[in-house]
Amino acid sequence: MTPRCRNCSPVPPELRAAAGLLERRWTMATIYACSSGAARFNEFRQSLPGVSPTTLSERLEQLEAAGIVERRLVAGRPPHTEYVLTPRGEQLARAVAGLLQH
Repeated sequence: MTPRCRNCSPVPPELRAAAGLLERRWTMATIYACSSGAARFNEFRQSLPGVSPTTLSERLEQLEAAGIVERRLVAGRPPHTEYVLTPRGEQLARAVAGLLQH
C-alpha cells in the first residue's frame, strides 16, 4: 500500500520546467555571470572557464526562451549582442547568489 501525503499538492508544471532548466550544466553559473556583469558572449566565456561555445550558446538561448535573460542587439561597429537579466532573472540571480557560502 502506498502511503498518502496528507496536505500535499502536485508540483506545478512551471516549477518542474524551471527545475529542468536549472539542473542543466552551466545554467546557474551563466545566471550568476550575467548578474556579475557579463553581457557579451566573450565576457561569459571569460567568466565560465571550461564551457564550450556551443553549450554557452544553448544555455543563453534557453534562458532567453524562459524569460530569464533578454537578448539585445547593440548598434555599433561592429554591431553586437548583449544579454541582460529580466526582472524574473534578477529574482533568480538573487536566489543563485544565496547559494554561495560566505
